[in-house]
Amino acid sequence: MKTAFNLFDLSQKVNYRTEILAGLTVAMTMIPESLSFAILAGFPPLVGLYGAFIMGLITAIFGGRPGLISGGAGATVIVLIALMKSHGLEYVFGAIALAGVIQIAVGLLKLGKFIRLVPQPVMFGFVNGLAIIIFMAQFEQFKTVINGQIEWLTGTPFLIMAGLVAMTIAIVVFLPKITKAIPASLVAIIVVFGVVLLFDIDTKQVRDIASVSGSLPPFHIPNIPFNLETLQIIFPFALIMAAVGLTEGLLTLNLVDEITATKGNSNRECLAQGGANLANGFFFGMGGCPMIAQTLVNLSAGSRARLSGIVAALTILTIILIGAPVIELLPMAALTGVMIMVAIGTFEWASLRIFKRMPKSDVFVMIAVTLITVLLHNLALAVLIGVVIAALVFAWDNAKRIRARKHIDENGVKHYEIFGPLFFGSVTGFAEKFNIQEDPTVVIIDFKESRIVDMSAIEALNAITNRYHKVGKKVHLRHLSPDCIALLKNAEAIIDVNIMEDPTYKLVVNKN
Repeated sequence: MKTAFNLFDLSQKVNYRTEILAGLTVAMTMIPESLSFAILAGFPPLVGLYGAFIMGLITAIFGGRPGLISGGAGATVIVLIALMKSHGLEYVFGAIALAGVIQIAVGLLKLGKFIRLVPQPVMFGFVNGLAIIIFMAQFEQFKTVINGQIEWLTGTPFLIMAGLVAMTIAIVVFLPKITKAIPASLVAIIVVFGVVLLFDIDTKQVRDIASVSGSLPPFHIPNIPFNLETLQIIFPFALIMAAVGLTEGLLTLNLVDEITATKGNSNRECLAQGGANLANGFFFGMGGCPMIAQTLVNLSAGSRARLSGIVAALTILTIILIGAPVIELLPMAALTGVMIMVAIGTFEWASLRIFKRMPKSDVFVMIAVTLITVLLHNLALAVLIGVVIAALVFAWDNAKRIRARKHIDENGVKHYEIFGPLFFGSVTGFAEKFNIQEDPTVVIIDFKESRIVDMSAIEALNAITNRYHKVGKKVHLRHLSPDCIALLKNAEAIIDVNIMEDPTYKLVVNKN
């Protein structure tokens, strides 16, 4: 049933059945992942589920766009492991709350737009790296504890696990060819669950990871000293968590924008994510950020509204309160199969098809970001390195584009027509264009096809005019754009520049 009403967005129609089923599917995939990350970090298992509920609900209602799913993401949780080991859970809650404050500040200052600086090869590397991580993480479900040691499943248990995973994948792949009325992932989970119960198959279940039974998240002020020493301890962790969460979140938001051909609000997402993490710090949640795997599950199930995220969060809460006995019986094989298909769907296969047609620098950036993401599980570092490499490559390419066309007019004046941007990377090439000793007494440097970009460019101009002045020659600058003139005026307090007439350098600007 479709209706014109949509929660918090009256401009878009919502299919309630699709949204509810998508939300249920998302909840089923979030539960084991939240539990796994909580256990990995040394948190109580319920802290993981509380984090998934709080993050999911707040960001679904107030987040930057419909369809985006947030929860207890591993990228942010991993940041807190060292703090957990050194100072304990109370300090972790303090760091999570502080991270939320930092993210709210980023949203209020409208800094979310800077995600636009992330180039497409970095996006490809980010997505591909996450896909590989999601895929590789599923192999952990093929392990078990024997005599206190973690070992791979063998024999019949391995065959059962592999068979159930294969059945799940087959349903997810082939059911959409028959009908798309019900999300294939949810059908796969239900069918495999039914098969396991019907034939009493002995296989790994959710309860083998941890119990998911509990109460409403209790309000709790972190039991830590509120002083400068505590701030010095938790601030680095909070800052890194905030940065990682915003980076992953805004990149995921951009990815959803591309998939749905719609536009999200990055600053609103920063505010929602910050508010959710602040709440996590005071309600026993492990914090988090948007989760690309669950977001793709949500989108692949047909969701395009906020309702699915709300349903997923409320489903997790319901499971905590009353549904734990049933959910704990879910076979991990079904959830593993769903996540494997999510990993396959997450990978940007198009990046491989255009591999040979991409510039070598873009290929290098994409591979570097992918490897750093996979090997270090550090998304922020991977993206930062990718952006830095891409920026350096861009600067190098533009530095080589500085050119000068030269001629002497009928009055004996030599003209240098500059092409390409004049900035820190091109100033050396710019200086090499001039033949100061052999030039006539009057020289015109024409910037009609060029721009003065930064302080390095201004200093280069000063150096050139100074060298001409020392040999008794005069320089005119022509066709400077208004922004270039403004930049030169602003530099007067730092270096000796006078764009109208400089008595020392004889530097004259002619706008005509």
